[in-house]
Amino acid sequence: MDDHWYEEETGPLVRPYTVTRGRTRPEDGFRLDLTSQVTAVPGAEPRPGSDHARVSLFELVRRAPRPVGELAAAAALPLTVIRVLLADLAGAGLIEVRPPAHRSAAADPELLREVAARLKRL
Repeated sequence: MDDHWYEEETGPLVRPYTVTRGRTRPEDGFRLDLTSQVTAVPGAEPRPGSDHARVSLFELVRRAPRPVGELAAAAALPLTVIRVLLADLAGAGLIEVRPPAHRSAAADPELLREVAARLKRL
């Protein structure tokens, strides 16, 4: 993301608690996993006058679906802040959050062999 909310030399320009209006947790028990997939609702637009943080995060999601952890890294904001902002966007009907796909506990032996072989090459 080209539009960071901080300066490298001086640190954050806006404190995270200000961005979330003092909240440290999403309202209504909204739960997110780091690997939950976030997508923009087709045709959804932020309300005029929406703040910079929420609009910028929505624009990141609109470009391409992304997992929560990647959004936090791209926005250069703490995960707790991202969770609150995503809950706000979901509550406004702008995004959808899908839980991570759970994979079988049994790993594919062929895949494990291939990974081990490639690690040996390194």
